[in-house]
Parts: sequence; C-alpha cells; structure tokens
Amino acid sequence: MNPAAEAEGDRRFMWLALTLGRRGQGRCWPNPAVGCVLVRDGRVVGRGWTQPGGRPHAEVVALAQAGEAARGATAYVTLEPCAHHGKTPPCAKALVGAGVARVVTALGDPDPRVAGRGHDILRAAGIAVTEGVEATAARRDHAGFLSRVTQGRPLLTLKLASSLDGRIATASGESRWITGAEARRRVHAQRMAHDAVLVGGGTARADDPLLTVRDMGAAVQPVRVIAARRLDLPDDGRLAGSLGEAPLWLAHDPGQTREAAATRWQGLGARLLPVAAGVDGQLDPLALLGSLGQAGLTRVYCEGGGALAASLLSAGAVDRLVVFQAGLALGAEGRPALGALGLGALAEAPRFRQTGAEAVGADVMTTWERA
Repeated sequence: MNPAAEAEGDRRFMWLALTLGRRGQGRCWPNPAVGCVLVRDGRVVGRGWTQPGGRPHAEVVALAQAGEAARGATAYVTLEPCAHHGKTPPCAKALVGAGVARVVTALGDPDPRVAGRGHDILRAAGIAVTEGVEATAARRDHAGFLSRVTQGRPLLTLKLASSLDGRIATASGESRWITGAEARRRVHAQRMAHDAVLVGGGTARADDPLLTVRDMGAAVQPVRVIAARRLDLPDDGRLAGSLGEAPLWLAHDPGQTREAAATRWQGLGARLLPVAAGVDGQLDPLALLGSLGQAGLTRVYCEGGGALAASLLSAGAVDRLVVFQAGLALGAEGRPALGALGLGALAEAPRFRQTGAEAVGADVMTTWERA
C-alpha cells in the first residue's frame, strides 16, 4: 500500500475508534474512555471500548471479539495502551500476546505509570507503532482524563439555559419551562456523557432536582454533586429519596457544617467531600474541582445556579460552555443566569470561542470553549 493510501486508511479507522470510545464517556471514570478497532486485510475483525467501571479496557474487548483474527492485524487505539499492572494486566502486553503486527495510536498517555512505556513494550516486541493519528480529535475526547492526570481536576462543562436576554426565571421565580422539551432531552444526553452533574446548594434547595438521566436507558447514572458549604439541605426531598438510584456527593466546608447534619447525610448514604472555603466564605471553586479530581472524576457537567456558575467562571475553571437560548424575553426584573463577576473592565471578562451552533427544537444551542 502506498503511504498516502495507508495514511488515509489510518485516519478512517481511527475515527471509528474515536466514535466507539465516546460510548464510554460518563461510564468508565477514573479510566479514560478509549476506543479500539482491529483491522486485518482491510476488514474490521474486532471493536471495543472501555466498559462501565473502567474495565475491561477497549483493547481487551476488541481482542476477545477478534480471536485468532487479531494475529497479523493492525490495532487502532485512541490512547497509548496501558503498561502497568492494575486490576487487569497491561493492554500493551495483551496486544503483543495476540500477535498484532502494527499499532496506531492517537495520543500518548501522560499517566506516569504509562508515559511512553506502552509504546516501548510494543516496539520491543517488534510491533510497528505509528503515533499521533487524529491527535487533535483524540485530545478533545480525552480532555477530562488528561486534565485529571496533568492538572488534578476534571474537565468542567457549564450549562446555561436562559431567555434571549440572559434570564433564567421571572422576578417571582417561575422558570418551568423556559426552554422546550427537545432542549431538556439534549441536556439529559449531555449529563449521560459526563461522570457527574454539579449544582449549588441554592439550586438544590429551591428546585429539589433529581439530576439523573431519565428516559434514555442510561446503564450508569452520573454522580450528583451538591456544593453546599453548610450542608443545609432538606433531607426529605427528591435528592435524599433517590439515593438508591444514583450516588450523591455533598461538597461542604467542615468548619461551617454542623456535626448533626454531616452525620445525618452520611447515614442516608451520601458521600461527604470536605472542601476549603475561599476568602469570601464560599467554597473555593478550584479546591472543589481538585477534590472531585482526587475522587476520580474526569468530566463534570455544572447546571448552576448563578452564584456557583459565576464563581467557576471567575476562577477560570470553566473549560466548555453550553448555552441554550429560548425565544422569549423576561426583562431586567427577571433573575439573571449568572451572579456577579465583579468585573471592572472588559479585559477582565472570561472569554470563550464558539465551537458550534444548532437549533434544538424551538431553542438554539451554542457551544463554546475557553479561549
């Protein structure tokens, strides 16, 4: 095969591996959502993606499907195969043992336990290795895992749903529903692709939300994280009543929390995450994300409220922004989507670049990434 044709084939099969890997997003933390395709004589003989809970890994699933057809095949993997013994043997050695002839990867794995060792194992066994195929797309797909490994915190997506003039409720607090059913269903799909859904204590008290994925056949529910520094949450609402359906983590400041409240929530089955407060007495947003990263989360989807969203933006902690806008105006008396940012000049405003725009039912969804 000539080099141009081989390169085009590599890109095509890597795109298939990336598509498969996305099926694991929100289901396999703290592991990365990897995709793997095995190709022999131009035909796909094995496919796999990281399974719920993080194992088996994508390569193991694809090799099991391929069986003896893996011998002499090319493996397309969206992240460097692991090289360390954890709860499962190294995937790099599994590929060697299966007799693959070539491995094509999109990205190296920055995890210190891997960091090039996976590629080294393959090359030492005489397997040809090609790196960096569709690296930009893979870097975006694995952004949460990469962030947790290199920065100690998960990727944060902030979702805002508002009127045309940036309001989320009338002056009296009426908010159901500003956006339509199609937009709300899209939100559920986006929740499903994240490890956790995050809201502030004010939203939890005012709306008593479930924060689960519904009507989409979700096999794994995202962790529900409430940032409530005093743990002053009602324990007779839907959050407490649904602890059997989805995990509930409560981020709080131990210095502002009554021992009785902590004991009560732990008794109900919630996990408590101590987080330091900032100079304003509120939970420090970067400390909050650090705590979530330490707990293994790689992708977090924040749904407000306005004060929490503003604190995350002010701290430079928002990586991606999803904005749903409905075709109505609520006026200055309506409640704003964001709390105060304390800006003195335009140059201080957090800036994002648009990455997409589409109609979702009667609403418009735009997506943005940190500039």
